[in-house]
Amino acid sequence: MACIRYNVASGLLMPVLDDLSLDFLTHSAEQTRRMGVRLGELLKPGDLICLAGELGAGKTCCAAGVGRGWGALEPVTSPTFVLVNEYHRADGLVLHHVDCYRLKDAGEAASFGFADLLASTDAMLVEWPERLLPALPAERMWLDFLYVDETKRNLRLKATGARYAALLADFRRAAFGK
Repeated sequence: MACIRYNVASGLLMPVLDDLSLDFLTHSAEQTRRMGVRLGELLKPGDLICLAGELGAGKTCCAAGVGRGWGALEPVTSPTFVLVNEYHRADGLVLHHVDCYRLKDAGEAASFGFADLLASTDAMLVEWPERLLPALPAERMWLDFLYVDETKRNLRLKATGARYAALLADFRRAAFGK
């Protein structure tokens, strides 16, 4: 059975589904971005974050926050027309931001070296990951974005694998204090 916690400081209802998932509501684009910052601060080399949801659901907004929290020297923008953007950190690590909106299936991912990007030691964000699901590793952090209204977004984080369970627990503490 799911437990719902209310965080007074953030004003967010935080249903805790289990140790591997978290569901919450953001009330503005800035709050969605701040949640991304919290997640980005926790990323390690090799991490894979999948951002799923309809157009306008907040994926790129969150990705901009992840980039900021991760320490990208450049602002994160949508790579829809180039498929992959790279954002560098002062220590030389790279955050790869892949947008699969224009891809039909996982087979097209091979055309731009997706497997090589996954094999790198850098961190990666993938928007529209459902389009290349067979090409994704089983272990990952999956964020589902749902448009609620003009300002509100529902976010559900799902961790698969030990690294991502730990990442989700760290995120829960960083974002909500629990």
